[in-house]
Amino acid sequence: MTRAVVLVLDSFGLGATPDAAQFGDVGANTFGHIAAWRAAQGRPLHLPHLMALGLGHAAQAASGEWPAGLAPVRPPTGGVAYSAACEASRGKDTPSGHWEMMGCPVPFDWGYFPTEATLSAQPVGAQAGDHIGVFPAGLMEDWYRACGLQGSLCNGHASGTEVIDRLGDEHLRTGWPICYTSADSVFQVAAHETAFGLDRLYAICEAAKPIFDKAHIARVIARPFVGGEGEPYRRTGHRRDLTTPPPGETLLDRLLAQGRQVHAVGKIPDIFAHRGISYAYKGDGNAALCEATLQALTACPDGGMVFANLVDFDMLYGHRRDVAGYAQALEALDAWLPRLQAALQPGDLLLLTADHGCDPTWPGSDHTREHVPQLFSGPACPPLGGLPVSPSFADMGQTLAKHLAVGRLAHGEPCWV
Repeated sequence: MTRAVVLVLDSFGLGATPDAAQFGDVGANTFGHIAAWRAAQGRPLHLPHLMALGLGHAAQAASGEWPAGLAPVRPPTGGVAYSAACEASRGKDTPSGHWEMMGCPVPFDWGYFPTEATLSAQPVGAQAGDHIGVFPAGLMEDWYRACGLQGSLCNGHASGTEVIDRLGDEHLRTGWPICYTSADSVFQVAAHETAFGLDRLYAICEAAKPIFDKAHIARVIARPFVGGEGEPYRRTGHRRDLTTPPPGETLLDRLLAQGRQVHAVGKIPDIFAHRGISYAYKGDGNAALCEATLQALTACPDGGMVFANLVDFDMLYGHRRDVAGYAQALEALDAWLPRLQAALQPGDLLLLTADHGCDPTWPGSDHTREHVPQLFSGPACPPLGGLPVSPSFADMGQTLAKHLAVGRLAHGEPCWV
């Protein structure tokens, strides 16, 4: 069989890129700072399987430093090829990172919202000036009218978990959705699954997407949560991303055009606006998504690709600045990795990578502009060991396109000849 398997460790950066100063991220290093924190606790990270794929050497190539507390290992050479990659796209957001790794960099700037947060309720007509919170008043009022809403809460920059803790009670009292943004190009809407209604939340987000397209906003995200009446509020696995389609052809498009299959796990279908997807697999949390990846691999035929995103690294630990949780999640993935490796068939190529950084030791709660790992392995991987640092994530897509023999993509160079 000739298949490709791509596992995205969402937000697992390896150190600031040369252009990090443009993003305020000089010194960010998701992996390096997690490793240093755990080493300082006297419990160094235990990642034997990831290290055997060249993770330590890729991190050193990206940051110039070996990750603290992890014993140096001889560079692996048997059936592995490893490096780091820089992003060529002009953002550090989820869609840009995923699209570029599939051969479609984003050469333009998305629309973003101002950084001033307004944390009070904003009913229609109550806000003077040009904005309701950080959002343009004209867009918000169009959205209110389209959905029959009387107002919304927060309307500023916020952490998704913090904002439901702070405004969950007010949301239940008023029935107004909680609207917030981040440093990404995103309009996020949180609402209670039962009190507000999951289908209603999806509907108002679908109404918001064409309205916020006018401001070139990349994503509208439905963020359902549960809890209240003495129970803590918590987000559920029923998130839905409404994403602008990629601006050009991706490897996913090419595969479907040639009669191949793409088995997408987690939020991959949403990220690609459900374009280039044959089958979708959902799961609530990394453990469930790992199981769904094995299910997808079993179902994927010759010539196809399994494309999975493990969102907890970003959503639960990076954005929440939870260093301990991030470290434990990395060790859990490492312990599971042999199951994935055992499921590979002759001709399969496995790629472990990320879409951006989200350093849990960094100020704020936003993504960080970092290198990402390029860890190739599997029965079809040549024993090349260390590779040069790639100037674009698109090199990964070009390498996969070559492996799957679907022709050259418009962007990127294969990581090996």
